[in-house]
Amino acid sequence: MDLSTLITMIAAVAAFASVMAVGLSVTDRNQLSSRLKAVAAKRQELSVRQRDALKPAARRLPPRRHVGLMRAILARLKLQDRLEGRDVRAKLAQAGWRAPSAAVTYAFSRVASPVLLFALALLYANSALAHASLAARGGAVVGGLAFGVWLPRILLANAIQKRQRVLELAFPDTLDLMVICVEGGLSVEGALLRVTEDVGETCPEMAEEVGLTAAELAFLGDRRLAWDNLAERTGLPQVKSLCTALVQAEKYGTPVGQALRVLAQENRESRMAAAEKKAAALPAKLTVPMIVFFLPVLFMAIAGPAAIQIANMR
Repeated sequence: MDLSTLITMIAAVAAFASVMAVGLSVTDRNQLSSRLKAVAAKRQELSVRQRDALKPAARRLPPRRHVGLMRAILARLKLQDRLEGRDVRAKLAQAGWRAPSAAVTYAFSRVASPVLLFALALLYANSALAHASLAARGGAVVGGLAFGVWLPRILLANAIQKRQRVLELAFPDTLDLMVICVEGGLSVEGALLRVTEDVGETCPEMAEEVGLTAAELAFLGDRRLAWDNLAERTGLPQVKSLCTALVQAEKYGTPVGQALRVLAQENRESRMAAAEKKAAALPAKLTVPMIVFFLPVLFMAIAGPAAIQIANMR
């Protein structure tokens, strides 16, 4: 590789990095607005659903062409009901994929991903591994097929884990804001709307969940269903405890502010206990790295000069 080719490759990588940096900055700026638009769209959807319940003959918008094609393929293979169950939709909601076509796209990816990766693995085995043994080529093909089967599930599980981690970090601040708003005289719906505005800059995911809950409380007939939907969408034990406390407070007439304050205190104590548990486990975790990395260097620093002097005396 000559110098001109190396300079060209470095310039291409730098240009690609610049474009990606500009694109990511624009995406981060528009993230909050897009999530607020999604909340408004969900609220509008709930309103339309309530009106449709009173009108039997409701008109529906036709699906997009590619979504209709994927749905037709799944229906032809008789896999649509199996891959679009309630559990799948709940997991998609926990990952934040709430588009109307999310379930169909995920179901189609579970069918198309093994076929596509099997074809790519077969092509790779017949081209790059043409001179390899039959066992190596068969292993590559089987590995590509297995990876294609598990790839959509891995991506979905990773998205759920990342989103739950973000929601878990933002939940204590959200709960404290709800306590302040409710004790300040706001209703539960007003507190949720105020929390949506205040948390939107720091955690758009939590703002989206709280905004959807406020919309469902406004349009759904059963308030318990709105809280259950919030617990199901997040999948966090803390949020489930919050929903249970609010449902019980509304059912038995207990003060909502007192219930939220008790729940916030319990959450704060549990966080402190988790931090103390991690701190207590730290010495045991540092034992092996200290033995492997620190002690040999320490022995070399202490015994090294003496070994050098002994070697020079001979």
